[in-house]
Amino acid sequence: MHNLNRRDMLAVSGAATLGSLLGPSVLSHAADETPKRILMFTRSAGYEHSVIRREGDQLSHAERVLTDLGAAHGIEVVATKDGRIFDDDIEPWDAFFFYTTGVLTDTSPKDDGSQPMSPAGKERLLAAVAAGKGLIGSHCASDTFHSAGPAQERQLQPDPFIAMLGGEFIIHGPQQKAGQIVVDNHFPGATKLGRSFNLNEEWYSLKNFPDDLHVILAQDTQGMQSDGYKRPPYPTTWARMHDQGRVFYTSMGHREDVWTNAEIFQPLLLGGINWALGRVDADVTPNIAQATPGARALPTLGG
Repeated sequence: MHNLNRRDMLAVSGAATLGSLLGPSVLSHAADETPKRILMFTRSAGYEHSVIRREGDQLSHAERVLTDLGAAHGIEVVATKDGRIFDDDIEPWDAFFFYTTGVLTDTSPKDDGSQPMSPAGKERLLAAVAAGKGLIGSHCASDTFHSAGPAQERQLQPDPFIAMLGGEFIIHGPQQKAGQIVVDNHFPGATKLGRSFNLNEEWYSLKNFPDDLHVILAQDTQGMQSDGYKRPPYPTTWARMHDQGRVFYTSMGHREDVWTNAEIFQPLLLGGINWALGRVDADVTPNIAQATPGARALPTLGG
């Protein structure tokens, strides 16, 4: 197996906080089963975010947070930047967590020293999720394997990875406090979020949403800085079924303090992970047409 790093520290205080937010059913379910295994892939073939930048052989900030969060809830998280792992046997993994950028099959040297996925490895990932593995994406997962065509246009045939994930990055403005509309406060981890909340984050403007998206959070674009947000509300956190696989994505996760946010980000992320792993169920009936009817109205860039 290629260049894996693992950390199994039990975050007791974090478990207590998250347990109160998620409810006892999730925790009791976790305690009664064999630990699930998540492969966290953090290769940067494009821009390398500070939250996944490693110092020497130490795990990055986001990798540490996720491994601790997983350990506290019966989930083994193994983090790697080595894309060759997808050429190994990936059957033992129950889900894949992507915090990545760029064309991950690009073989040119990268600043993080990572090794690329092979084209066959990408196909194996797509097939594994379609067959029932879970996929979780945070923030720049949508800035990965961009679709061919102009950024300011919608693609009718997006890249297969983007089609699986459920949306694609267009642009972002300055980091700012902005509102999130809570469309589904029954989804695991979203029950304490109310009808809306504000958070200081680097917010992505997104496109290429499929019709089967179940919107959990939507961007409240009113008053936001930058032309990229001059559009109606659009999905920012969602769930969808990809054939037999469960897919969860949130655009949050750029900032270090977002990753340690135990009131909003961590409970929602853990809820999405548990759902993607099949540990909890949720109604993910497609609702994009009702929740964000203007989602496909894209911003005019550079004008």
